[in-house]
Amino acid sequence: MSKGFAPRHVVQGLLVCVLVALSACAPIYRNHGYVPTDNELAQVQVGQTTQDELATLIGRPSSAGVLEGSGWYYVGSRWKRLGWWAPEEVTREVLAVSFDPAGRVSNIERYGLRDGNVIVLSRRVTEPNVRGIGLARQLLGSIGRIDAGQLLDN
Repeated sequence: MSKGFAPRHVVQGLLVCVLVALSACAPIYRNHGYVPTDNELAQVQVGQTTQDELATLIGRPSSAGVLEGSGWYYVGSRWKRLGWWAPEEVTREVLAVSFDPAGRVSNIERYGLRDGNVIVLSRRVTEPNVRGIGLARQLLGSIGRIDAGQLLDN
């Protein structure tokens, strides 16, 4: 073995490590959801196209309004992940299609990430009044508290 043999392998190993580390820093993009393009929406005529026709032309949405006939919502977003950092939403687009009472398209609106507002959701959970006591224990615990006179008065 020559004297320069070991340092050359060390340098090559370090070079490979640096290349692997740099390749891990390349962003990875993921698309979620579907929003119809402007060309697809050109086929839709406000006031004439029905819900069934809309489903045939551009497809059904991933979500709809809670109330019947309240609207369809097409949602699409693009996320970027860089290394070990948390994913970041780069773009979001929402296409809202409203319907009139007859089931025809009455309005089409587009919203982007810049139009959105952060909504803080509150967790509303009803806390039980009695803690640590099961149902059977609650029922059996009230047996001694009933007076026969109370039953006869009713």
